[in-house]
Amino acid sequence: MNDLEKEIEESRARLDDTIDRIQGRLSVPNLVDEMLGNARRVPALNTTYDSALDAVRRNPVPVLLIAAGVGLLFNRMARDAQRRRTQVSAERVPTLNTGAARGYDPDLPTVRPARDPLDTTEI
Repeated sequence: MNDLEKEIEESRARLDDTIDRIQGRLSVPNLVDEMLGNARRVPALNTTYDSALDAVRRNPVPVLLIAAGVGLLFNRMARDAQRRRTQVSAERVPTLNTGAARGYDPDLPTVRPARDPLDTTEI
C-alpha cells in the first residue's frame, strides 16, 4: 500500500508541474508576445507591432477590459441575430385560423363542448 501511495503522490507532483507550466504559457504577457511576435515578422509593420506590444505591456488591465468589452459586444450581436432569425422563421409558419382563439391550459380540466339542445340523435 505504501508503494501505491508513493506513486500517487509522484503522479500528483507531475500533474501540478504540468499545470504550472500551462498556466505560465497562458499568462497575458506570454499570449500577447506570441500573437504580436507572429505579426512582427512582417517587415513593413514591425514598428507598429512593437509599439502595440509596448502599450499592452505597460497597460495590461485596460487592454483586457477592452478585449472583454469587444467579446461581450460580439456575443450580444450574435444573440440578437439569433433572436431575429427565430422571429422571422416563426412568422413564416402558417397558422390555422378558425375564427375562435383556442388555447391550451394544462391546469384546466378537460371540458367537452356544450351540446346544442336542438341537435338530436336519431336512431
